[in-house]
Amino acid sequence: MEDDIRIIEFPKINDERGDLTFLQKDIGLPFEIKRVFWTYDLKTHSKRGGHAYKRQNEVISVVSGSANIIVTNKNGSKEEFILNQANKGIYIPANIWRHVENFATNTILLHISDSTYDENDYIRNIDEYLENE
Repeated sequence: MEDDIRIIEFPKINDERGDLTFLQKDIGLPFEIKRVFWTYDLKTHSKRGGHAYKRQNEVISVVSGSANIIVTNKNGSKEEFILNQANKGIYIPANIWRHVENFATNTILLHISDSTYDENDYIRNIDEYLENE
């Protein structure tokens, strides 16, 4: 189901020289890509995110390093996912609160979404998110 948070495994090609992972239309993602951005120079004990999107679906993958993705569901329950493999990402559908923490040194996170940037699509207050079920 497209509304479920889940780990997605991207195609991976391996040989004696190393690994190659890719994304392309109809392979690897549950949506068409409209925006890609990356976060880097992340401080080990900092937190990123801390929001939900009203309509946007997103996949977050670690290109280098590792990080913990914490999602908060509408009922207040939390799930933690550890990203530490470049050929995997977490699919987070719209209307799910998330933040990212516990960054390894030199972590780079790749964010892939089905929407262009729209400040009005963000829910930035956790209490507002939890009370609008």
